[in-house]
Amino acid sequence: MAGNTFGKHLSLTTFGESHGGAIGGILDGCPAGIVLDLDAIQHQLDRRKPGQSRLTTQRKESDRVVFHSGIFEGKTLGTPIGFSIPNQDARSKDYSHIKKQFRPSHADHTYQAKYGIRDYRGGGRASARETACRVVAGAIARQILPAVHIQAYVSAVGSLALDVPYQELNLSQTENNTVRCPDPAMAETFIQEIENARKAGDSLGGVVSCVIQGVPIGWGEPVFDRLHADLGKAMLSINAVKGFEYGSGFAGTRLHGSEHNDTYGADGRLLSNHSGGIQGGISNGADIYFRVAFKPTATIMLDQQGLSEEGDVVTVKGKGRHDPCVVPRAVPIVEAMAALVLADHMLAARLNSINNKK
Repeated sequence: MAGNTFGKHLSLTTFGESHGGAIGGILDGCPAGIVLDLDAIQHQLDRRKPGQSRLTTQRKESDRVVFHSGIFEGKTLGTPIGFSIPNQDARSKDYSHIKKQFRPSHADHTYQAKYGIRDYRGGGRASARETACRVVAGAIARQILPAVHIQAYVSAVGSLALDVPYQELNLSQTENNTVRCPDPAMAETFIQEIENARKAGDSLGGVVSCVIQGVPIGWGEPVFDRLHADLGKAMLSINAVKGFEYGSGFAGTRLHGSEHNDTYGADGRLLSNHSGGIQGGISNGADIYFRVAFKPTATIMLDQQGLSEEGDVVTVKGKGRHDPCVVPRAVPIVEAMAALVLADHMLAARLNSINNKK
């Protein structure tokens, strides 16, 4: 599989490079008979596409998905769903100056060392453009999970953080601003911070938080396929991600066990949720929540030290169209990967249920 396939029962294989003719994927294992809302799938792509605001790259892509197989008369057939998304606004000449140079904090050098060849245009296969394929598949996975609600939002930009529990936020306001933060005042602060970085030719990182509600008890597999382990792998596979924590995360290490344990009330409900909805790698019915850390965008409009193919230190000049901060567009990607993991575990749970009845 060479690292291009994700999932077991519901598997996604993606293909394509940033400046090739198209990117796309094959989603295999989708149950038959699901009536797909194609507009809902396109809506998720529109949330991720470039050029949607001044906070994002100004590359103009319509990102209209074309389905080639696995769907008939609006319903899934149970066969592989093939799809593609054309690349329409690639400007490969913007990358001619790095044809024989390796940029700092990019995959240029590692891809060259691994394969002996690389597509230097826009990062090739290492480009975040590939994540559009994940959003298509994740949008289908969401329709396999109608009772599950997945909502991600931007909770930090640079050194600024929205330090408010998700229960105290109106998450329905997330899409009301270009930075995708549910707190209007903090959203404006985030936007200004990104604008300042963009004007300076620099970039910022940030954090995307995600809340998942409606997952029943029992999803997740022992021992190596724990639900949180698969969520962690899914998030860490996204471009620019540097960290993942769920539930109380690293902050939980500062508590005593008497403070951290999720005890039960008389009605059987949990009185707290430091576990983040997962215990022993299996969902416990409570909200699943986690945070994903993204590094500052590696391409900046400032001169930096890079490396030539001959091994000499060279000055790499920033050029092209890039996001000054990736987190606003990362929100639908985080949601898509979460949906793929949950749908995969739902199908596993269904299989376990069938086997238990034999």
